[in-house]
Amino acid sequence: MVNEIIVDIGLEETRVALLEDKELVEIYIERPHQERLVGNIYRGKVSSVLPGMQAAFIDIGYEKNAFLYVGDAISQREFSEEEDEVYQDLRGYNIDEILRPGQEITVQVTKEPIGTKGPRVTTHITLPGRHLVLLPNADYVGVSRRIENDSERGKLKKIAEKIKPKGMGLIVRTASEGKSADDFAHDLNFLIKLWEKIKQRETSGPVPRCIHKDLSLIYRAVRDLFTWNVDKFIINNRQEYNKVLELVEMISPALKLRVEYFSKNYDLYEYYQIESKISKALSRKVWLKCGGYLVLDQTEALTVIDVNTGKYVGSSNLEDTVLRTNIEAAREIAKQLRLRDIGGIIIIDFIDMHEQEHQHMVIDALKQALRKDRTKTTVVGMTGLGLIEMTRKKVRQVLSSVLNVDCPYCDGTGKILSPESIARNVEKEISKYFAQTIANAIQVEVHPSVAAILTGKEGETLSRMEKAYNKRIVVKPSDAVKHEEIKIKEIDIDSLVC
Repeated sequence: MVNEIIVDIGLEETRVALLEDKELVEIYIERPHQERLVGNIYRGKVSSVLPGMQAAFIDIGYEKNAFLYVGDAISQREFSEEEDEVYQDLRGYNIDEILRPGQEITVQVTKEPIGTKGPRVTTHITLPGRHLVLLPNADYVGVSRRIENDSERGKLKKIAEKIKPKGMGLIVRTASEGKSADDFAHDLNFLIKLWEKIKQRETSGPVPRCIHKDLSLIYRAVRDLFTWNVDKFIINNRQEYNKVLELVEMISPALKLRVEYFSKNYDLYEYYQIESKISKALSRKVWLKCGGYLVLDQTEALTVIDVNTGKYVGSSNLEDTVLRTNIEAAREIAKQLRLRDIGGIIIIDFIDMHEQEHQHMVIDALKQALRKDRTKTTVVGMTGLGLIEMTRKKVRQVLSSVLNVDCPYCDGTGKILSPESIARNVEKEISKYFAQTIANAIQVEVHPSVAAILTGKEGETLSRMEKAYNKRIVVKPSDAVKHEEIKIKEIDIDSLVC
């Protein structure tokens, strides 16, 4: 498998694409005017404490207060490695016993603000390096779940336990596979010095304020994505190319030869056909190679994915056709979740399978495909209705909300009033207009599709309206008028006489 990172730097936007065998699997976008918050550390102030929700709102200087859940406010030293992400029993803790309004607190953003919700924060600070993640407020050692070899995991855990700073925790990252203690030395020294600087900034200055900002998108890509599994790191900006070389020289010198400057007089993403792949990632319908297709619908609460056989009729029996379609769909769903960065609750409606063995095969295919995803996913299982329930950690806005805005006509519903419905509204507006004026003639300017309904076949509908009001009505079709827009004005009846 050939893996490539393609970095496109524009005037107002930086985009990082991860390709696996020429297929787009991840896309990250950063804009100067849209500040990224995840990873940033703030000295904030408790704005309010909500015992009923076991949470607090923290003023970090952002337009919306940040949300701090009780599990993220408790000292991380009270949890073991296994309980790090899922708090098993919080009934013994009360948020109002931990925090009080006006209290100063240091927090780190774990989720970007999404929709009407502010950012989510935690007191469990994590400082990621190339090979290690430093946990200043914890006291345990963990190893990335993506390192699956048991002997390698055991080796790395022993190394981490040996070099772990007293009173702090460490997580060994996936990029550390096959590394030795010497490879971790620079990383650990850098992270310890960084934490010391953050602690110094914590004690002086106004509150709220940012005391640490995470790296920009390009350098996060080098730190988090550019591993030995990546064959090329291609970038189209000479200045940033030189900076990337300097960073790679510090963290993994052997990878320098894989960094390339794209100097062709051609659009980088067009050259690698990434633009067309991004457009497909925004589509509601996704076709499968077998001829079936997926339909993805996102709501505020959850994402629903429907699987259909489409054009695929199979080669043997129905059960075989359904199984093949569902297995291919499972792999494509894992890819789409990763590419679109869909998080939260996800419900998948696979084509009905009667054999339990087939159900297990499809669930196994889904789990296997999700292993490539760096974001934490959990497949809960199959419901009594045959739906697959799963969750994916929600960190950023989904790709569609970054690249798209809600339609001003349909408010994001994907539906608008039919011409017939708008024509009915026009009739009501005409009635109101005549009730409030003494006009004998009016002009109604509407979209052509609505004008055709108002006029009717051979002008019959318009004639009936004129007889009903005993007034003259002129319907003017106009492409310049929005679909649901209605413009009515009084006109001189004499100007209508030839």
